[in-house]
Amino acid sequence: MDLFEYQGKELLRKFEVPVPEGRVAETPEDAAEAAKGLGGKVVVKAQVQVGGRGKAGGIKLANSPEEAQQVANDILGMDIKGHVVKRVLVERAGDIKAEYYFSFLLDRSARKFLGMMSAKGGVDIEEVAETDPDAIARVHIDPLAGISDFHARRLVFGSRIDEAARKEAIAMIPKLYRAFVELDASLVEINPMVLTGEGRVMALDAKVSLDDSAAFRHPNFDDLKAAHDIPEQERFAKERGLNFIKLEGDVGIIGNGAGLVMSTLDVVKAAGGDPANFLDVGGGAGAELLASAIEVITSNPEVKSVLVNIFGGITRCDLVAEGILSALEKLDVKVPIVVRLDGTNAEQGRKMLADAPHPMLMSAETMLGAAEKAVELAHGGGR
Repeated sequence: MDLFEYQGKELLRKFEVPVPEGRVAETPEDAAEAAKGLGGKVVVKAQVQVGGRGKAGGIKLANSPEEAQQVANDILGMDIKGHVVKRVLVERAGDIKAEYYFSFLLDRSARKFLGMMSAKGGVDIEEVAETDPDAIARVHIDPLAGISDFHARRLVFGSRIDEAARKEAIAMIPKLYRAFVELDASLVEINPMVLTGEGRVMALDAKVSLDDSAAFRHPNFDDLKAAHDIPEQERFAKERGLNFIKLEGDVGIIGNGAGLVMSTLDVVKAAGGDPANFLDVGGGAGAELLASAIEVITSNPEVKSVLVNIFGGITRCDLVAEGILSALEKLDVKVPIVVRLDGTNAEQGRKMLADAPHPMLMSAETMLGAAEKAVELAHGGGR
């Protein structure tokens, strides 16, 4: 779950991380009132879950409440990379002497946490990594051992930030680490971390991503999600207990088991197609769940074909076939569905599909053959 900037800052404030004073506004009039309460000169920032706000005109300075109202009027309703701005964060403007980059994230390959810091803040870290990789200090932290002063000092001195910022940065890093761990975050990114004219170090921006799998430990996760606009298709999938992630392609994917689904995505790409989603029905999927999965996939108008790839271990292929046929009876399916069944009762499942022919249904014996057929159909090929 990617949080809005204001949500991330609210959480970091609880861990004593210095952040600017600010208020959230949903109307231009609210922005003017917020600016008045903050002293007049403010920064108005679009609240969307995507980078590049500044380049898109979503972050603007206002020197008075009246100007803040006008600026908020310009920003609210903007479309920034497909995200419509519905609220802005109005923050007290300050004197900034220098900008730095800082983050904690999961390094799955090393099975450790990774801290990164750079004196080149305010720009995409990917750009810095490509043009000047030595400008980024990195340190791995064993989750069992935790952070030490050594880690913080190595990041601060390794990144060569200004001497005036080092003491407060070293003090801030353990607070950010504590937030990262206790919030079950997968990313805490501060870009920029700034040195102010008064010599203070603050988190001027905050990108925080939380692990949904840890929601049972955090009752406040539901409150944080309430501010998010969940796409209808994702909400629909979640209500039915499906593991679903929307992608940008036109070949719908249904499989049982995360590994099989990821392999199916790769095979579809190798066949020249673009997957429209990741959808895992799990190891014990029955007829009702399969029917729900097809309904979720076909609710996306961008989907031009569907590939159902099932390996019957715990899941019986005859039940999968029953679910597919049940879905086709209930739904007005207008896109072709290619089914590949293998494993427990696979022959029985294939026979059930063959005995109940449907104009939108066909089967394939291999995963590659099924992927090639689904891609061909998505691109307008014949049956």
